[in-house]
Amino acid sequence: MQIRHEVARNNAVAVAAGVPSASFLSAYSEAIKRYELLEPGQEQQLARSWQETRDRSAANALVTSHLRLAAKVARGYKGYGLPLADVIAEANLGLVIAASRFEPGRGARFSTYAVWWIKASVHEYILRSWSLVRIGTTAAQKKLFFRLRGEMRKAACGTMAGLTPAVAQTIAERLDVTARDVIEMDSRLNGDMSLNARVGGDEQGTEWETLLVDQAIDAETVLADHEQTERRTNALRVALGVLTARERHVLEARRLAERPVTLDQLACELSVSSERVRQIEIRAFAKVRRAAILAAEDAVRKRAACVSGSRPRELTTQ
Repeated sequence: MQIRHEVARNNAVAVAAGVPSASFLSAYSEAIKRYELLEPGQEQQLARSWQETRDRSAANALVTSHLRLAAKVARGYKGYGLPLADVIAEANLGLVIAASRFEPGRGARFSTYAVWWIKASVHEYILRSWSLVRIGTTAAQKKLFFRLRGEMRKAACGTMAGLTPAVAQTIAERLDVTARDVIEMDSRLNGDMSLNARVGGDEQGTEWETLLVDQAIDAETVLADHEQTERRTNALRVALGVLTARERHVLEARRLAERPVTLDQLACELSVSSERVRQIEIRAFAKVRRAAILAAEDAVRKRAACVSGSRPRELTTQ
């Protein structure tokens, strides 16, 4: 709508001209006073004209008559430290959205309906602008963002005391959120902190970034573990190749299966005694162990030879 472009243009002109924020807001407050308030019947008529014929002049009249309402709601959010002119602009945007969706036949005043859209638009702007870290992505976080400080004052009988575990639990029960959500939001509301800030404020001090401990496994350890696992897998694959078909079947069933079978089950399957199965298992395991050790030593020797640039010596087995 036209009013949205007018608000944006007025803000841009004020910034370009170097007009102080206080002077601009004072001038804006005086300018919107010239728009008269509407009677209920006038609101209904203007809303119908917009809904039925898309009469822009009717929509503009409906919006401009409530600019004072948007400004009043916006001033209630001065405590968030954001430019009031920007908050008012967002409130006006919510007012425009309300005018485009207002249904006159439901019997409600436009101001009652518009307040919800104005607050929603302002809330969205504050959540976007408050922190470099995205905040208020869930319903619980949004509720805590706008109500936590008030609930803390209420719990401390009007004073602004620190958040204790008992107070956090009380607020969590009152707002139907978890105590962890309360504690995390309190930490976020204290503001962002630069990783380059020096501890103690001394220029010779240590930057906060250097004191942070990363609990994750470093890349070198991950790579080493991956290489070791790969060497063991290859060694086991080579070792299994030295077994006969029966030895491999017994070893896989007894040592490599997720649910190992019993000696009796294998004895029945192979038509031999349980003692014979046990002997095959022991012999197969010994073969695999010896072959795996030799394969691992061969891999290490070849790797060392590649690093030194010499030709690897062939590994002979007895």
